[in-house]
Amino acid sequence: MHLRFLFTGIAMAGLMLPGGAGVASAATQPVAIVYGSNPAAGNTFVFNGTRFYYETYGQGAPLLLIHGNGESIASFKGQIGEFARHHRVIAMDSRGQGRSELGTAALTYEQMAEDTNALLDHLKLTQVKVLGWSDGGIIGILLTIRHPEKVAMLAVMGANLQPDAAYPWAVEGIARVRQRVTAQLATAKDPKPLQFQLQLFDLLGNQPHIPLTDLASIRVPTLVMAADRDVIRDEHTLSMFHALPKSQLAIFPGATHMIPEQDPARFNRTVTDFFDKPFAMPDSKDLGWFD
Repeated sequence: MHLRFLFTGIAMAGLMLPGGAGVASAATQPVAIVYGSNPAAGNTFVFNGTRFYYETYGQGAPLLLIHGNGESIASFKGQIGEFARHHRVIAMDSRGQGRSELGTAALTYEQMAEDTNALLDHLKLTQVKVLGWSDGGIIGILLTIRHPEKVAMLAVMGANLQPDAAYPWAVEGIARVRQRVTAQLATAKDPKPLQFQLQLFDLLGNQPHIPLTDLASIRVPTLVMAADRDVIRDEHTLSMFHALPKSQLAIFPGATHMIPEQDPARFNRTVTDFFDKPFAMPDSKDLGWFD
């Protein structure tokens, strides 16, 4: 659940600005990589008649990045370069977002999980490490449940299983902006951008519906992350952590839902430690204090 576009109005399909920094001096500075709009790393594939855009960077074990609602590959500009030092990083624009087509299929998390699985099939990849941020975390969870043979490890940041897992201020804010967009639709000369915005709001306000008990089927090591001032309620994040058989928990202090962008160094260290160090679940009860 990304809420950036509630406040900025730019992270919408067709209205999204490309990420990346400009070049201060062409004579003295290397050209900055514009993630999400990089012909050297970009490619496309077609799944059920819909064309999807993706980029790959680096070498090593494959690491798939899945972005949030209304975002694109560019939202991981603070992660791709760091992770590509030791991984083959793969990032795709989700259906209807960034440079990927919308197609005719309904915009649901289940459909986007199948789109993501189609990318892995296209690249002939199995046993991929997966990092999903916000809605990307939801997609990552569904991908792991539906196609467990594809995922070796899973890390999710600010993900949720139910629409009411968000704090009331977020739920109410989504409803208000949906009403505003619906009113604008009645007089819009070109209704398509607004209609797509409403589909994004439907994802935020009415989806997903993943039973907590379904997490028991995820048998791979999973890192559940959130900020201490996140969009998702603390108790919901904790319920996910406890429902997963092989899980670790990271709550970032003094942080928001946007920590991958606002403090990429701290976020990246946490994710790298999880993916690259041996997985363990030490427990204080096993320290023998009361034997």
